[in-house]
Amino acid sequence: MDSEHSAVFQCLIGEGGNDIEKIILTASGGPFRIYTREQLQHVTKTQALKHPNWKMGAKVTIDSASMMNKGFEVIEAKWLFGLKPEQIEVVIHPQSVIHSMVQFEDGSIKAQLGLPDMHLPIQYAFSYPDRIPSSFERLDFSKYTTLTFEQPDTIRFRNLSLAYQAMSLAGNMPCIVNAANEAAIDAFLHDEIGFLDMSDVIEKTMTCTSYIKEPSYDDYVATNTEAICIAKEQIQLRKNLN
Repeated sequence: MDSEHSAVFQCLIGEGGNDIEKIILTASGGPFRIYTREQLQHVTKTQALKHPNWKMGAKVTIDSASMMNKGFEVIEAKWLFGLKPEQIEVVIHPQSVIHSMVQFEDGSIKAQLGLPDMHLPIQYAFSYPDRIPSSFERLDFSKYTTLTFEQPDTIRFRNLSLAYQAMSLAGNMPCIVNAANEAAIDAFLHDEIGFLDMSDVIEKTMTCTSYIKEPSYDDYVATNTEAICIAKEQIQLRKNLN
């Protein structure tokens, strides 16, 4: 479950057959939003595990810092809402108050707002279509007097563009990215590769793993194994260079 997809779902309630022009998934930008590429080269796992807004497990926290988490959400959104790649936009929203937005064909935009907390999306998943009382903390606009938005930088954070490539290619490519990312994060958390090396490992694995346009279940299983093996080879190469 993701708060972003829950937000899109909530924005679509009552819209019937109204056509979606695009959805807008928000991203906090993570702890390194304003870091230069030079600074990113020296990021440690301790720094990467400190998310400014959300409390999450280690793997998802690293995904958020590298923007891969948002990349996965983009891929998920394509299938959940039946969208084309060009209908899915990502914007950086450091306050994490707006969870997602939907723009309709007339240009109007609906947004779902809330604190950066998973309690409400999870409760709504269980209570849908009803909304039930809760004791969760309420959003206080006096504490959020400014909401800002930026375009994501896919030069510094290449994982987002790699995820878009995987979504466009479809087939087993998202599986390849997922497997390579898991191997890369594990290596980063064990101090085997640097923060920026993760994107290099993923990109190389995408290039070297067998691409299947219409994979079967068995193909996915084999792809996962092959991609992890290739990713680990790439990790070892980078360890040897260091």
